[in-house]
Amino acid sequence: MRVALLGASGRVGRQIIEQALGRGFEVAAQTRDAANLEAVAELVDVRIFDPVDSDELGEFVREADIIVVALGVNTRAPTTLFSDVTKAVLEAMKKQHTRQLIAITGVGAGETRGHGGIVYDWFIYPLFTRNRYRDKEYQERLIQESDLEWIIVRPAPFSRKRFPGELEVHTAIRPEVVLKHIAVEEVAEFVVDQFQSSRYWNQKPFIGHP
Repeated sequence: MRVALLGASGRVGRQIIEQALGRGFEVAAQTRDAANLEAVAELVDVRIFDPVDSDELGEFVREADIIVVALGVNTRAPTTLFSDVTKAVLEAMKKQHTRQLIAITGVGAGETRGHGGIVYDWFIYPLFTRNRYRDKEYQERLIQESDLEWIIVRPAPFSRKRFPGELEVHTAIRPEVVLKHIAVEEVAEFVVDQFQSSRYWNQKPFIGHP
């Protein structure tokens, strides 16, 4: 199975590469700078291009079985990165007849807003991540309105360490559900688990620890 990963040099992207290679998957990895993936250049098919480049995207998804969008931004300012890339990816997948897409958004998108714990909901979201989640909500709508097979993974706020206990997965967000943290490697493990599973297709699993 060949996986095409957009945003491969980010924290989650790097972990997805490690997990996927460890389980025997073939990986094509997109980055804007080859130096970002120098450590794995001999193990994966590194592609250097802007993720909204339609020509490069077409070639990138052409031989892939699953597309994974793991993009991130480091700005508080308004952005359209997530929706712009998703529009381009959906168009490329349509042209190349590629059917399966996994996108990583997070707590703050859709009905997960207000379910990340006091620190995240009252400090981090309004001061730091609000603008990116406005665009991620649009990204999610674009995916849901497509005719693809998709999974939208919504991780809890990232933690620096891995906490004990089983990962919670919620596809229906009840009022009492609060997920406060998740390690980056847990997100990657969950994403890679879906490559050969049909459990969460066309769903939006909210994952993390209370």
